[in-house]
Amino acid sequence: MTQRNWIGAGLALALCSTALASCSNKGNSPANENAAQSLDQHAWSDDAAKELQEIIVQAPANGLKPELFLKGDLPSDETQRATMLTDAALRYAGALARGYTDPAKISDIYTIPRPRVDVRQGLAEALQDGKLAEWYASLPPQTDEYKALSRAHLHFLKLANQPQPGPIVEGKPIKPGARDPRIPAVAGALKSIGYLEQPASTAAPSTRYSPDLVAAVKRVQTEFGLKADGIVGGDTLAALNLGPAGRARELAIAMERLRWLVRNPRPTRIDVNIASTMLDYWRDGQHVDRREVVAGEPDKPTPQIQAPMFQLVANPKWRVPDSIAQSELSKKSQSWLAANNFAMENGRYVQESGPKNSLGAVKFDMRDKQQIYLHDTPAKALFTLPDRHRSHGCVRVQGALAFAHALATENGVEDEFQKGLASGDETYVKLKTEIPVRLLYHTAFWDGQHIQFRPDVYGWDDNVAAALGLVRGVPRQPYQAQGEDIGP
Repeated sequence: MTQRNWIGAGLALALCSTALASCSNKGNSPANENAAQSLDQHAWSDDAAKELQEIIVQAPANGLKPELFLKGDLPSDETQRATMLTDAALRYAGALARGYTDPAKISDIYTIPRPRVDVRQGLAEALQDGKLAEWYASLPPQTDEYKALSRAHLHFLKLANQPQPGPIVEGKPIKPGARDPRIPAVAGALKSIGYLEQPASTAAPSTRYSPDLVAAVKRVQTEFGLKADGIVGGDTLAALNLGPAGRARELAIAMERLRWLVRNPRPTRIDVNIASTMLDYWRDGQHVDRREVVAGEPDKPTPQIQAPMFQLVANPKWRVPDSIAQSELSKKSQSWLAANNFAMENGRYVQESGPKNSLGAVKFDMRDKQQIYLHDTPAKALFTLPDRHRSHGCVRVQGALAFAHALATENGVEDEFQKGLASGDETYVKLKTEIPVRLLYHTAFWDGQHIQFRPDVYGWDDNVAAALGLVRGVPRQPYQAQGEDIGP
């Protein structure tokens, strides 16, 4: 799984880390309007054409292939040459400013707002001002995360251009201290991603799973959100076999998803990464909370949406969707339904408030057509699992009651929320200020210190990869439900 065919001169180039101007328009002055209108007829100077070509060569720093925008020699005809350059310039600018792909076209559901940038106007001004490179450098996200992903992408692309070992074959899990004929392959996989130094000795490779190998494997496990026990098998084996090319692919996809997002998100918001099953709460631009969540199972994915949280529901009832009622509750006995506080109301199943309620003590209501929301759960043990894709699509929040109290206090409705909880009845508490919630799907991300990877549990990475001209990932194993769980 190599990408040698598109690893070129751009490998050594990283994104400019200098603070750059915003990519928003400077204004619609007559001069600017004339500049934009003249783009199609603009005779690109030799210097401007060369600069654009050099800029596009650096596309791998953004996880993009240069040939997506400009391929082959420029035509000798001046008009054709100008048309080709303008088209390439606008498409590359659009890819950096909004993403190369349209997420709404490659996703079943995608409602997260995207940036709005007039790249035609910006290109005209950049050419007119002689600031082409500066303008392009200002278009992608200027965050620490994006820059970290870019550096890592270039690093793994460079490693992928070197001879690669074969995959580690499946077999019995390899435990620390054991001997196994696959150990040289494990060492080769670790060396290929730069996590193990090349041996100076020419002696035959050892088959012993030594402490230095165990330490390197634990590092890989930590980066992939796995239990860092050093045992090679299952998901750890898949992570090792991903290799540098696979890691570069994941990072390219991650950068594309970041380019889909508006550059200045609401300073107070809730972001949930449904790939890593983590929630982050930002208040007034400061990161103030992080907690684990449970998201949808692979066959019941949580969608990528943005919707406002507008109220808290104390002691919620669960009005069971028809799909769950038909596929699961219809198979239950009357004694089971009664023991779990289910009853029929207006022709549908409703689970009464109480300790057995699948929504727990609080529901975080959102305005969205998909009827997705955040909520508490009585199944607390799920938060201890490394893979927390176990719901029917809604998002279960660890420590949900404490989180609800914090939000209620900040919104000035804590007394009302407390009274609602104490009543034992379902009580709706409207927030004075709605909080936007984004449900994102990022299988590679920056945690503030390290690059992290997560399995593509929904198989959505392949759609992005195909649009970017990247290789497909390793086929997913057929999903098998992990025990019974009827909650939303």
